[in-house]
Amino acid sequence: MELTQNPSVLELVRKTAELTTPKEIVWIDGSEAQLESLRKIAVETGELIKLNEEKLPGCYLHRTAVNDVARVEGRTFICAHTKEEAGPTNNWMDPQEAYKMLYDIARGSYKGRTMYVIPYSMGPIGSPLAKIGVELTDSIYVVLNMAIMTRVGDAVWDVLGDSTDWVKGLHCKCDIDEEKRYICHFPEDNTIISVNSGYGGNVLLGKKCFALRIASYQGKNEGWMAEHMLILGIENPQGEIKYVSAAFPSACGKTNLAMMIPPEGYRVKGYKVWTVGDDIAWMRQGEDGRLYAINPENGFFGVAPGTNEKSNPNALATTRQGTIFTNVAHNLDDNTVWWESLDKNPPENALDWTGEPWNGKTSDKKGAHPNSRFTAPAKNCPCISPEFDKGAGVPISAIIFGGRRASTTPLVYQSRDWNHGVFVGSIMASETTAAATGAVGVLRHDPMAMKPFCGYNMGDYFQHWIDMGKKLGDKAPKIFNVNWFRVDEDGHFIWPGFGDNLRVVEWIIKRVEGAVDADETAIGYVPKAEDINLEGLKDFSIDDLKTILEVDKAKWAKEADEIENYYDTTFGDHMPNELRDSLATLKANCAE
Repeated sequence: MELTQNPSVLELVRKTAELTTPKEIVWIDGSEAQLESLRKIAVETGELIKLNEEKLPGCYLHRTAVNDVARVEGRTFICAHTKEEAGPTNNWMDPQEAYKMLYDIARGSYKGRTMYVIPYSMGPIGSPLAKIGVELTDSIYVVLNMAIMTRVGDAVWDVLGDSTDWVKGLHCKCDIDEEKRYICHFPEDNTIISVNSGYGGNVLLGKKCFALRIASYQGKNEGWMAEHMLILGIENPQGEIKYVSAAFPSACGKTNLAMMIPPEGYRVKGYKVWTVGDDIAWMRQGEDGRLYAINPENGFFGVAPGTNEKSNPNALATTRQGTIFTNVAHNLDDNTVWWESLDKNPPENALDWTGEPWNGKTSDKKGAHPNSRFTAPAKNCPCISPEFDKGAGVPISAIIFGGRRASTTPLVYQSRDWNHGVFVGSIMASETTAAATGAVGVLRHDPMAMKPFCGYNMGDYFQHWIDMGKKLGDKAPKIFNVNWFRVDEDGHFIWPGFGDNLRVVEWIIKRVEGAVDADETAIGYVPKAEDINLEGLKDFSIDDLKTILEVDKAKWAKEADEIENYYDTTFGDHMPNELRDSLATLKANCAE
């Protein structure tokens, strides 16, 4: 039974049913009763395994196909009208060709299967910063994950009414054929189509597909920003909260920062950290002229390996109830889950992520896939912000960029102004590690951590940032860059990281408030070492701090040449003059 009378929705459902030929259509109303009945079906078919109800209440384990375990950037396309509109960082396909190919693959793919119609809101339902999508899928796994990651249910139809302003999503598992796997975005049509995958990042179409690729295009056209950023609130002992957003490439501690636990000395004084979001921020100018952000998601889709009581206790706590685990090891002794670095006691009687018998004490194979995941409700997080569900968003005082650099980039520096801050974001890069590639220190550029997720030409995306700065004027957040990863001669990290990163964020907030001075350098404003609180830090001196605050002009001159080459070879004429001006200033400063 249809749950909406919206003509554009009914038309999409009718046309898709004609194409895919499902045995039945089920409209998702978001009720616990309906979701529970779907969980039971998924357990009966083996799609889900119910876990220990006492230790992990309401939690389930899911295994994907072994050829379907991660986002596939090589099979992800932006189907803009021209290749130029998609830009140099995206794969492009002609829209008409893409539609024909996808419809041919999808034709009859729901035969004998159920079509689920999922109405969802990205952001609190009814928020002026939220957007609505509808995903059609033949996967219960997708339904249940979307019910965690987004706001799903009848209330979405009430907000949508007869509007045509919603994002169309079609997902077809088909045969999970990696040769015919495509994740295609049609920005001009507000449409996403995913075929031949069952893995979260490719099929939870509200996630990166809508929340970044489509939304970044919408933001450009409508004057707002969709960014790959965490949102964090820092509460001081006086009860005042300042919010920052931050962008990091993968393996740079983004989720750990989002759920940071303050050092003991700060906790005693009354400092608190509040998580608004760990992955995505949608930001609009508010009535007071400032930039306000919401987290459009309702859950966390986190990487399991490496998450433990030490690295991120808040993330681990979030997974204890109502969570779907994907591609982790299954401990048969107590019907729980395990992954590498969860603890030092791997199960002996277990199944690995492929479902094969596994002894964690003796096997040289990993129990969990390196990209295994948990989908956990945000409300479970011990430090979730009281503002999380409020539709107005939170005011952003500072924007932080970061990357993984062994040298060159100091622990923290501030841009001179907004345009220079956009430049700082555009040159974000991380160095490869031996574990990843066999080559150490190769720079991988990832501007604003958006390279895989920008839904249009990234040169135009930089221009949009500059335009937003003009609109925000003196109300614009201050922009900073951090680097937790400077190493000593033996290759050991110098800065302690984790909760101690609050010491740096505290300095950032003091700069926003105008409470501390800074030294102007060739690259921007660097802290005076005495202005970063080192109280309670063991085995770390102010001399250590001065080492990682150092700005080496010779290294930055070399960096500037590398940036110039990157700009020219990647973006060419689409690179805004304002960023080239910042590059020229950097080169001049380093030549002095």
